[in-house]
Amino acid sequence: MTEEKVTTEEILEEEAEREEEPQEEKTEEPEELKEEKPEENREEDEALEAKYMRLMADFQNYKRRTEAEKSNVYAYANEQIVLRLLEVIDNFERALDHKDTAEKAFAEGMEMIFRQLLDVLKNSNVEEIEALGREFDPNFHNAVLMEDTDEYESNTVSAVLQKGYTLNGKVIRPSMVKVAN
Repeated sequence: MTEEKVTTEEILEEEAEREEEPQEEKTEEPEELKEEKPEENREEDEALEAKYMRLMADFQNYKRRTEAEKSNVYAYANEQIVLRLLEVIDNFERALDHKDTAEKAFAEGMEMIFRQLLDVLKNSNVEEIEALGREFDPNFHNAVLMEDTDEYESNTVSAVLQKGYTLNGKVIRPSMVKVAN
């Protein structure tokens, strides 16, 4: 997300446009009050106006920055809970790998619960990182082993030891992988 900074020139242009808009007629000052301001007062006025414009630009930039931070907080508020749920998913997957030894009804029930849990995570914008057979990318993969294999090209993920996940496009857990030499 890029932040746009408001410059004092933009603020001055906005102020000039507002001054050009028709306004109520101003009453003329009496002749004795129309005296020229001394040069030092004009310089002081210009300095104060410049200071005001900088403060106004800083405040607008501050408002934009806090809005961006607030949206990030909302987007990633569930990150810690999702990380804990991923550990549960890992254990479910390990249990389902041994479903051949369990009763059929029990195994089907476990699969249903697992699918339901995955649906909840998917609806929360949690996505699995595809790794097997893909080129190794250190932004998404954590290489823990290297192996010599003819099945995969060099620098390609040959096995996934632990799945990785993203939350709203941000990597919250990289895939733990084995990479081909």
